[in-house]
Amino acid sequence: MQFSITLIIVAITVLASMFAFSNRTKLQEWMMNPYAVIQHKDYKRLFTHGLIHGDYMHLFFNMFVLYQFGTHVEKVFTNESKFNVVFGMSNWWGESMGISLFLMLYIGAILAATIPSIVKHKDNPGYNSLGASGAVSAILIVFILIQPTAQLAFFFFIPMPAWVAGILFFVFEAYMNRKGGTGIAHDAHIYGAIYGLLFMTIVQPSVWTWFVGQLFG
Repeated sequence: MQFSITLIIVAITVLASMFAFSNRTKLQEWMMNPYAVIQHKDYKRLFTHGLIHGDYMHLFFNMFVLYQFGTHVEKVFTNESKFNVVFGMSNWWGESMGISLFLMLYIGAILAATIPSIVKHKDNPGYNSLGASGAVSAILIVFILIQPTAQLAFFFFIPMPAWVAGILFFVFEAYMNRKGGTGIAHDAHIYGAIYGLLFMTIVQPSVWTWFVGQLFG
């Protein structure tokens, strides 16, 4: 493959976010608003909210994580990674199908991450959310499934195996979601990650055999 889908997603998201930073009307039109989706059938918001962010730090963090892990996951999906020699993940699809599946993983996670807010806030016109965190969570979890023993820096400075970081991710997000008051849709992170797990289970069930095998040698 001569180009990176991950980099294209990053570029589109950065451009869309920067445009929305300077255009408050578009920012309001593109944010996830469950009331507008359900009552006014403004379905574009289900996806456009994943292209915009609250500020530059929010944008940088999501795109940094996406680039770090998305490029690796993309290579596995498109059979460009030597990792596939062991994993044999893409035996039944070619490069173009791998690109399609990678996009289904990312875009599907954006949609899946909206489920909790739609259920909770469909009658609340004042609720809004935005950001690609749900999709980025899906990419991160898929990376952990593929490379469970890789060393990750939890919160950027605590080194640990990827599988441990994955468990702590769910524990932390669940705790913060129950606590509330953070202004962050932690439930969207959880649903995005769960979507990633379900997606891999459906398209490549052997990922779990690989995952367990890596943990126990």
